[in-house]
Amino acid sequence: MRVLLLTVVFIVILVVFLATPTGGQAQGFAPNGERLAQQWCVSCHMTGPGNRGRDTALPFPVIAERPATTAGSLKAFLSAPHPPMPDLSLSRNEMDDLAAYILSLRGG
Repeated sequence: MRVLLLTVVFIVILVVFLATPTGGQAQGFAPNGERLAQQWCVSCHMTGPGNRGRDTALPFPVIAERPATTAGSLKAFLSAPHPPMPDLSLSRNEMDDLAAYILSLRGG
């Protein structure tokens, strides 16, 4: 009986883990990501409605709509920036937050 109970508990935990969009890891906090975007990104990127970036940097809503854009791909990009993007030395939490904000810009 105890083995059956442990098996059921394990299966429930596994299902919850796999159903979480980030594989069980904490998701970022989009409002903090928006604040970071206003602080660090707005001079080059259009980060949301009502602001403009340079013509050469993709707007965040366009990045968000790309099929290959995921929290993981955004964090990988942010962890290894390349010119002309400066090295912002973002923490993991800041990368999570910024990725969550960018993904929040996806249309319906």
